[in-house]
Amino acid sequence: MITNRCATPTPNPESYKDIWIWLEQNDGNLSRVALEMAGIGRKLSDKSGEKLVGILVADETGEEMAKTAIEYGVDKVIFVKSPVFRHYRTRPYSDAISSLVKERKPNYFIVGATHNGRDLASRIAVGVDTGITADCTEIDIDVNKKLLEARRPAFGGAILANILCSRHRPQMASARPGIFKPADRVLGRKGEIEVIESKIKEEDVVTKVLRIIPREEVDITTADIVVAGGMGLGKKEGFKMLEELANELGGIVAASRPTVDSGWITRDRQVGQTGKTVHPKLYVAVGISGAIQHIAGMKGSEYVISINKDPAAPIVKYSDVALIGDAYDIVPKFIESIRKGKELLKEGKIQLQAKQ
Repeated sequence: MITNRCATPTPNPESYKDIWIWLEQNDGNLSRVALEMAGIGRKLSDKSGEKLVGILVADETGEEMAKTAIEYGVDKVIFVKSPVFRHYRTRPYSDAISSLVKERKPNYFIVGATHNGRDLASRIAVGVDTGITADCTEIDIDVNKKLLEARRPAFGGAILANILCSRHRPQMASARPGIFKPADRVLGRKGEIEVIESKIKEEDVVTKVLRIIPREEVDITTADIVVAGGMGLGKKEGFKMLEELANELGGIVAASRPTVDSGWITRDRQVGQTGKTVHPKLYVAVGISGAIQHIAGMKGSEYVISINKDPAAPIVKYSDVALIGDAYDIVPKFIESIRKGKELLKEGKIQLQAKQ
């Protein structure tokens, strides 16, 4: 007979306390998403009064990473230490953290929704008999009810669902990378570091790491300048023009979902609710109408330039500068103007003015 363990609520939920975040690390370095989790964790901690605890699973390099996490707002780091934890592997990581969850009983647990984070979070949730809201774009806490409010796109991004886990603990959510900003770093900030020496040995682990192959995927979330193309380009070849513009600006090319679905560009370039979220200093939208799902992925941009034939396109009202016209007329002139400006700068005929 198969029993549904999750049908039974967690006993004594009032005994659960603290906000936990997973401090993801890659080969001895804290990942950016770990700092993002520290950022949202710090905000929730300040609001709720719960202690912010970072869970770090690593080898001996973890000591410096733990200090860094504290400088980014974490109150306490629980550092589970073993040479086995140099690289992420599902079973040893999930077993180590699940055991900690059962022993320490955190009320909330937030994990970055990276490839590893998605894998880990689901394993932990099953291991401790709780649920998880995946790929959240907003996370909050109802202080009075002590409930995690995890929000994520649903029905293809048409709505934002608010999901609660009122009957089970810990309340878990995975947060989409690029959405939440890291807290400001305070050098020398003090906090607690608890080191747990794991007894796990390499021979206990079935999966072996033979070598690390760098991924070819493009990370648009860290770019300062993004040039994004939409269906208004009319054809796949239009992205070659955008590549040229991005090269002149020192940026990277991104895209709207319809162009990805049409096979014009790879999915790792997609901006929007069902893609990636970017916060560049400059966002250039070419041939993008500005559906709400796309706006959700780029509304954190500092400065937006749009190029569109339609003056009534939604993207226009989100733009600092809107150029109305054919992209195939405007973009080449844009590129030429940048090149002329670079030449004049090189010749000393113009000077860059420092931003006040």
